[in-house]
Amino acid sequence: MLLFALTILTVSRVHQHYPLIMKLRPALLLIMAAAGYAYLNPQYLTRANVLKLWPMRLVAILGVLACGSAVFGISLGATATFILDSYVKTLIYAFLLAVSIRHVRDLYTFVWAYVVSCGILAFFSLFVFGVNKVSGSYIARLDHLYTYDANDLGVMMMVGLPLTLLLLVVARGKRRWVLLLNLVGICATIARSGSRGGFLGFVAVGIAALLLANSVSVGRRTTVAVAAALALAIGAPSGYWLQMGTVLQPKQDYNYSTLDGRKAVAERGLGYMARYPIFGIGINNFSRAECTISPKLQTLGRSGPIRCTAPHNSFVQAGAELGIPGLIVWVSLVLGMIGALLRVRRRLPRSWRRGTETERFIYGATTFFPLAMIGFAVTAFFVSFAWMDALYIMAALTTGLYVVIRQALRRTDVDTLEAGPAHHPAPGAPEWRMAASVHRFQIPRSGPHQTAAPCVAR
Repeated sequence: MLLFALTILTVSRVHQHYPLIMKLRPALLLIMAAAGYAYLNPQYLTRANVLKLWPMRLVAILGVLACGSAVFGISLGATATFILDSYVKTLIYAFLLAVSIRHVRDLYTFVWAYVVSCGILAFFSLFVFGVNKVSGSYIARLDHLYTYDANDLGVMMMVGLPLTLLLLVVARGKRRWVLLLNLVGICATIARSGSRGGFLGFVAVGIAALLLANSVSVGRRTTVAVAAALALAIGAPSGYWLQMGTVLQPKQDYNYSTLDGRKAVAERGLGYMARYPIFGIGINNFSRAECTISPKLQTLGRSGPIRCTAPHNSFVQAGAELGIPGLIVWVSLVLGMIGALLRVRRRLPRSWRRGTETERFIYGATTFFPLAMIGFAVTAFFVSFAWMDALYIMAALTTGLYVVIRQALRRTDVDTLEAGPAHHPAPGAPEWRMAASVHRFQIPRSGPHQTAAPCVAR
């Protein structure tokens, strides 16, 4: 319950709309309470060693590299301040989520927490946040969004959209109508954000969903895609499609030609990585580097106005601030949660596509978690989101998915043994093949209770 509430605050930032609540620092209080409860009640945590599962292992490596970047970067004080004030909280939160997922119900609950958070963001975007014309732009877009800007909002929504679709696969009754309403709100919010990165993420996720979501019929996939596109079109503010059309003419955009455009910033970021290849310039030091060691200082002169530009690209941010090792680990985490889960899906019993609610949820998660990461990878290419919560939440949920898959396969194995061959399909049927090959399922084992191989493997 504490982590459910913490997830809603972390993703939606709803407490920032209420000054009195914000002064109480509810997110900090919740994470302290959750950590304290976990320490005092370890029996309620998963018995799996989450560090033996690759997503959280990579997250831990990123934490170590961040500390190294503080020592060898361009500003020990600035990096250490960011780590202590922000990044360590993100890491603690991610590990708390990971160790708290003991079974499918926990994973299902935390997915709901993220989806509810996106619903809150959608409500605020439609009825609270204003839409203003941005100077130098064709479009009126969301403005005054507290912590997030309009582009950041696109990242959060493009992670939440596939998770909403995942819940739609298993939901029944009134929950399905709530999720459909949430889906419409997310699509309308993406339009109102005016984010070209968000639009590209929407297109990428839509195409990937049509191709990969094999647990949903082609007709239903197409219907949902059309409904989402209509919600996007209806929610689009004036000038939206003209602004999106500039994606097809990148060389005519200011980001291609100006000194602080995305192209020039990315080139300088690659230069920082080449200059500090091992530990980088230090986590969260990109803006500082732009005003201290940037090549543009020679162009503008030290007496002229200099803009301390953010990286505006999470991949460039990871490489510049943590060096080549940090870039490799960060990209491995992002892309690994796409490819690895799709490989896992091929090893699951195909009967789970139409099985119980639990089986459909697990099978669907191996599809829609990768879709969420596709949405993240595309939209994060246009914002500075390498150290923000969305990636680490997905790493924790993916770790929990590995845990519950192992449990579900073990139960399938036991059921196969208890029922006997006479009560199961002949060898060659998907369920039987899976039960007979559980020992080949490539998920790292962890914990003393998991050292014995499955009986069928023997």
